[in-house]
Amino acid sequence: MLKLPGGTCSDLCDPHLKLTRRDLLRVGGAGMLGLSLGSLLKLQAVAAETGQTSGGPGWGKAKSIIMVYLQGGPSHLDLWDPKENLPDSMVSPFSTISTKIPGVKFTEVLGELAKVNDKFTMIRSMSYTPNGLFNHTAAIYQIMTGYTTDKVSPSGQLEPPDPKDFPNFGSQLVRLRPSTEPMLPFVMLPRPLQESNVVGKGGAAGFLGKAFDPYTLYPEGDDMAMNKMDHIKTDDLKLPPEVFAVRLKRRAHLRESIEQAMPDIDKAVEKYNLDDYYTRALDLIVSGRARNAFDLAQEPDKMRDRYGRNTFGQSCLLARRLIEAGTRVVEVIWPKIANSDNHSWDVHSDLTKRMKTQSGPMLDKGLSALISDLDDRGMLGETLVVAIGEFGRSPQKGVSTSGNVNSADGRDHWPYCYTSILAGAGIKRGYVHGKSDKTGSSPSEDPVHPMEILATIYHAFGIDPDTIVYNHLKQPRELVKAHAVTKLFA
Repeated sequence: MLKLPGGTCSDLCDPHLKLTRRDLLRVGGAGMLGLSLGSLLKLQAVAAETGQTSGGPGWGKAKSIIMVYLQGGPSHLDLWDPKENLPDSMVSPFSTISTKIPGVKFTEVLGELAKVNDKFTMIRSMSYTPNGLFNHTAAIYQIMTGYTTDKVSPSGQLEPPDPKDFPNFGSQLVRLRPSTEPMLPFVMLPRPLQESNVVGKGGAAGFLGKAFDPYTLYPEGDDMAMNKMDHIKTDDLKLPPEVFAVRLKRRAHLRESIEQAMPDIDKAVEKYNLDDYYTRALDLIVSGRARNAFDLAQEPDKMRDRYGRNTFGQSCLLARRLIEAGTRVVEVIWPKIANSDNHSWDVHSDLTKRMKTQSGPMLDKGLSALISDLDDRGMLGETLVVAIGEFGRSPQKGVSTSGNVNSADGRDHWPYCYTSILAGAGIKRGYVHGKSDKTGSSPSEDPVHPMEILATIYHAFGIDPDTIVYNHLKQPRELVKAHAVTKLFA
């Protein structure tokens, strides 16, 4: 649901802080409108100064991003970086197939992606040294925020989300590149980031404040309910039955009349462009633009079938619809938690069945359709697509690398080498960056750290990764301590 925003260090739940005129107008105006959305849009438009000196290939090409987050850690060896002539204890159970790029092989699991890999870049040399990041939650936090944390629970997982956390990169993007459309700027679906009972770590705005949190769309139903996207509820994006659009507009005019009678307050908040933000909020609610974007029933059956009639496929389709409607950031989280069974990527056991009949086909159909559909519609030029997990899987099957028990048909966590995909917004087509060694154990060329992926994302939006943001203690911190991989851009 939409969250009531509060200004930095001035939420009403902090009784020791004085009520400012800005707070008064924010809360009073929201109350008259029956909305918090105007304040949300206003606060999301307050951007910090950003460095404009980087430039170079790909600089500023992206206007929007779809992050396809494969939480759980997909096995690179059984998907897009298979190795041959290996012992039975290492080799993939799946046969290899040719792709559109000569000499580049996938496994049979990715038949559809093999037909369109001339549209995207693969990085086969993702790598980092664990330093405690062998567990999912810590690794997820790293790729989502660009920072690591040393506060780990006895179980090895991170503590639950905290307002002092570093922000999700999507929150940073909508803060630094506010949306110009009357549309939800940042949407996360169809479920939160999760390992075991740690839910949402790395998925919120943290010390930026709730104004920059994503709009979360988590339909009812468990992770095995493949039709849960047919039951999307967006009641917070429509007018209550007793409030007509005309009545809502009258409330806006009332607010304007009050403002005109209070020139001192007008002057105090002039730079915040309140009229503009409230107008955008009204437009969003009254026009139904967001509700229409969420209505998958408007898509032809053929298009819905193209993406796959399952939670992941329909989430990818919804991501395209949201970007088309003006959303800046969409994060599609793999619809099964890390550290679980069935179509989770966390294949400590039963790898052959799960990847061949469950997770593999959903990824193959949904991601290939998303990239092709964006390209067909001419949207790929300004939409960055990133598909990545927190790590890969161990080359040796049946061994423990993270303290977990693994069957002979299972692979453990492996951050030393894995694969990610990037497409659109100036990213090269049909390009393979880096190379893994003969067993897929480590990069043999051009290693790329996950923090460099975040730096590349910021670069694509024309934001210097060195841009300073102030944390909850007002200490200066870089967006991410890494450089963009400009070789990925044409």
